Amino acid sequence: MYKMLKIPVIIFLISGLMLIPFGSSALAQDQSLFKENSAEQMFVDFLFLRPLGIAVTAVGTVMFIASLPFSASGGNVKEAFSEMMAKPAKFTFARPLGDLSGY
Repeated sequence: MYKMLKIPVIIFLISGLMLIPFGSSALAQDQSLFKENSAEQMFVDFLFLRPLGIAVTAVGTVMFIASLPFSASGGNVKEAFSEMMAKPAKFTFARPLGDLSGY
């Protein structure tokens, strides 16, 4: 059984290792996908990302309140507030419509 799987696994690993340089060169290119706010970006932001951001903010608020005794005893209430409530709220309510440049 293992002899039958040995050759395909070796071929898969070699081909995967050969493709690694192509991925790094793609990451090195200019990331100018979200530089200008287009109508499509505003549409996607309004219909999908803002409602999702509202839901994440609500869930984060509930989770922050539930974890407050633990974060207070650990001394990291400010960090928990920032990660669970402030960042999702800023993403949802404090950025221009369609602006995804920082995300």
